[in-house]
Amino acid sequence: MPKVAVVTGSNKGIGLAIVRGLCKKFDGDVLLTARNEERGRAAVQKLQSEGLNPKFHLLDICCSDSIKILAEYLKKEYGGLDVLVNNAAIAYKNADTAPFSEQAENTIKVNFFATLSVCHELFPLLRPHARVVNVTSSCGKLSFITSNELRQKFLSESLTEDELCNLMNQFVVDAKSDTHQQNGWGNSAYCVSKIGVNALTFMQHRKFLEDPRADIVINAVHPGYVDTDMSSHKGPLTPDQGAEAPIYCALLPQSAEIPRGKFIWNDKKVAAWL
Repeated sequence: MPKVAVVTGSNKGIGLAIVRGLCKKFDGDVLLTARNEERGRAAVQKLQSEGLNPKFHLLDICCSDSIKILAEYLKKEYGGLDVLVNNAAIAYKNADTAPFSEQAENTIKVNFFATLSVCHELFPLLRPHARVVNVTSSCGKLSFITSNELRQKFLSESLTEDELCNLMNQFVVDAKSDTHQQNGWGNSAYCVSKIGVNALTFMQHRKFLEDPRADIVINAVHPGYVDTDMSSHKGPLTPDQGAEAPIYCALLPQSAEIPRGKFIWNDKKVAAWL
């Protein structure tokens, strides 16, 4: 069966650019996914006009049935999965008037818990030598959390998935009671969500080291400050430039020694999480 790569949230911005780059370099099919079918198919047509041939699949990462349908499709058509790029995410604008409690709940729900749901459904399909990229951010540096006690919890190599989920839920609880700053979370739901994604990546790496499937590699990648809707088009990098490091990690050759389970900057080098 042919190889296959999946990029979540890829009808525009960095996700679309990652699909574009994978279509040029990956030896297999590339699935462009979006929660809106019309926008997703329009993005596929855009890339087809450039001479590329991605395939479209509907995917709403906040809908468990949608993820399951994708998983069944991958099993039936490909018998597995070779590359997964978890790119889908949201970020509220600074000027957004939504209460912080609402921003915290929605941001953690999408960026952390929905990404985790995708992993739960699709990780069992990963073939030996598969590559996983969790698209993160410089905002995911642990230093954005001011509480040393919280930082130590995130840094613990014995941190379990349940414990990490509890930390993410506690942030939402603290945001709703307006105690998030005094409890050391800082004042950015987006930062906390990406700290969670980074911690999840390192945890998943430790699990893959014990996995009977050989050479599954996962990294968290900061694409840089990119000119996208999410940055209100303020970033100096083009989406194609932002896609370079995620594509690099998605296409690491078999048995590559590095990077594995790392926080990768947009210059493709390992960055300190703190």
